[in-house]
Amino acid sequence: PYAKPGNWNDPDMLVLGTVGWGNPHPSKLKPDEQYLHFSLWSLFSAPLLIGCDMEKLDAFTLNLLTNDEVIAINQDALGKQATSLQTIGDLRIYVKELEDGSRAVGFCNFGQEKLKLSYTDFKKLGISGKQKVRDLWRQKDIASLNTEKDALSVEVPVHGVVLYKVSPVK
Repeated sequence: PYAKPGNWNDPDMLVLGTVGWGNPHPSKLKPDEQYLHFSLWSLFSAPLLIGCDMEKLDAFTLNLLTNDEVIAINQDALGKQATSLQTIGDLRIYVKELEDGSRAVGFCNFGQEKLKLSYTDFKKLGISGKQKVRDLWRQKDIASLNTEKDALSVEVPVHGVVLYKVSPVK
């Protein structure tokens, strides 16, 4: 937990779109891996530097790089980085506290199989009470739940991510 305003993680450039300058080629990352890649940089409050030629951005990469809700997670004024709070097999769950009292939650699948789970262990993530859940990549609210009794259905693709903003209902 070293990231904070004035001190940022710098894991290097994002490998998205057409990369390389001498011999440009499409990123070797599959689409789900690109979502995971951008999500991790956003959760870690890392600089969103792209290593591609902006003149050669395809529609997929442009949409990926311009998702204002995911960028807002990266740019949150609290400036905290996410921490890995739970591991379930090949699934790692990262949580980032946000200035407005919400949390960004990334369900990251590093395995070779699609994962489906009914998630109920919200206390491990520092989340309690009534919450609104928003899928940031799909840009839509997906659930209102009471963490004391409800479960969240989560499906994460191979080498992919599901990125939520979980906000207390007031």
